[in-house]
Amino acid sequence: MYARHSIREDQWKRIEGFFSQGSGRGRPATPALFVVNAILWILVTAQVPVGPGLVPGRNDAPIGGGRAPTLRVPGQLRILHTGAPWKAIFEDLVKNADGESFMIDATIVRAHQDAAGARTLEGPQAIGQSRGGPTTKIHAVVDALGNPIRIELTEGQVHDVTRASSLITGFEGANILADKGYDADALIQQIESQGCIPVIPSKRNRTKIRPYDRDTYKERHLVENFFQKIKRFRRVAMRFEKLATRFLAMVHLASIMVWIA
Repeated sequence: MYARHSIREDQWKRIEGFFSQGSGRGRPATPALFVVNAILWILVTAQVPVGPGLVPGRNDAPIGGGRAPTLRVPGQLRILHTGAPWKAIFEDLVKNADGESFMIDATIVRAHQDAAGARTLEGPQAIGQSRGGPTTKIHAVVDALGNPIRIELTEGQVHDVTRASSLITGFEGANILADKGYDADALIQQIESQGCIPVIPSKRNRTKIRPYDRDTYKERHLVENFFQKIKRFRRVAMRFEKLATRFLAMVHLASIMVWIA
C-alpha cells in the first residue's frame, strides 16, 4: 500500500544507485529510501517535515499513523536543496528519450511570499514581475512520449521564445513542435539548419504564411500534459524556494517522477 507520493519498489530500483548507503561506521545512516520519500512528501504538500510537523491529511503521510516524516537538518534537507542528485538522475533518464519529435513550451508559476528576500550574493532568483505578480517561468522540452528532456527557468515576464534556441540546440532529424508564439525567423532557421522540421503555425501578421503539418501539430498537447503533471506537486505549482537553483531542484524531482511513473 503506497501513499500518493511514496515511491514504489520498481521506481526505487531505477534511481537508488544515485544515493549513498553510508560507510558502515558510526551511527547508522537513515535509509536513503526514507529520505527520498520524505522529500517527496515535501514536494507534494509544500511543507517541511522537521520535527513532529502537522499533516493536512492522512493520505499525505508516507508512513502509518498519519505522522509526517522527520528529517535531520541540515544534512538530509541538503539533498533537497543542492539539486545535485536530482539533476544527475534526470540527465540519466533523458538518455532514454524518444527523439522522433520534441515539443517546446513554457508555463508560469506564482512565487510565494516566502520566496522573496534572497541575498544577491547567494545566487539568481529567476523571479520577476508579470501580470500575475511575482512569478517564475518554467521553459521545457518534452520528447515524443511526453517525457521532459530539458528545463530552464527565467523571470515570469520573459518571453517564451527567448529560451527556445538553447533548449533545442543539438536536436537533429526531428519534428520541433511549438505554438505560434515561437514563430520567429531566427528560430525557424535554426531548426532547419539542424535538419529538423518546424511544426509551428505562422503568426497572423506574417506576410507569407508558412505551411505546417496540422496532424503532427496535434501532438503538441504532450508538453501541456507535462506541465499539468508537475503542477500536481504543490512545491512546483507554488514556488517557495528563494533561489532559482533550489526551485529547479524541485522541478527536476517532479520531472523524475514523470519519467518513472
